[in-house]
Amino acid sequence: MISVGIDSGSATTKAIIVNGNRIAARVVLPTAFDFLSAAENAYNNVLADAGVDKNDVTGVYATGYGRNSIKFADKAISEITAHAMGVYHLYPAVNGVIDIGGQDSKVISVNSGRVTDFLMNDKCAAGTGKFLEYTAKALEVPIEELGALALVSKTPASITSMCTVFAESEAISLRARGFKKEDIAAGLIESVARRVAVMVRQVGLKQNVAFVGGVAKNAGIKIVLEKELGISLYVPLEPQVTGALGAALYGIS
Repeated sequence: MISVGIDSGSATTKAIIVNGNRIAARVVLPTAFDFLSAAENAYNNVLADAGVDKNDVTGVYATGYGRNSIKFADKAISEITAHAMGVYHLYPAVNGVIDIGGQDSKVISVNSGRVTDFLMNDKCAAGTGKFLEYTAKALEVPIEELGALALVSKTPASITSMCTVFAESEAISLRARGFKKEDIAAGLIESVARRVAVMVRQVGLKQNVAFVGGVAKNAGIKIVLEKELGISLYVPLEPQVTGALGAALYGIS
């Protein structure tokens, strides 16, 4: 069986193709302003990379923020279910998932790949990739460098605002007052980690937790989050594609 999973996120669209139980190819592309077009491009690219013809695909399964826009998918499934299945495939011992994406953050409790509880923050950008993107812009630092910059800090600044707009203004104000960029970056990352840690504790996760989503590529967030929680986190080599992987696996389960 050849199954394709597509995770339509607000910032990136991920596609992965599973042949039997083997990952044959995966791609990550910018979503831009058109969920359907981005999904079609990701689908065509992943098929080409795997050397698979469309006629040989058993099914296409969509998940993520824009999943209902992917009209050519055979079925749309929730991000919660997709991430649980994808992470379980990579780490069978895991019983919890932290997913921080561009627009929301999720904490999921799992048992043998099945969701037992979850919390989701999708009403406010605080604690998401968008929060870090806006505040990085205020510091005039590329988002990819924010985590490494934060790790240099010896005295993180105190960021009191959790609203993205106010935190951006606060970062600008701290710069004007002479705070170092690395200290402001560290304060911003600590504020995200604290917010996510509260969700983790509410769900009751204490060990064997995976960290996925685009923000998981930020080394600073991982280190600060581990310190806040007092545990080590599993981070896949490509943490952005676990949702797409779970969607593809759903098709052959």
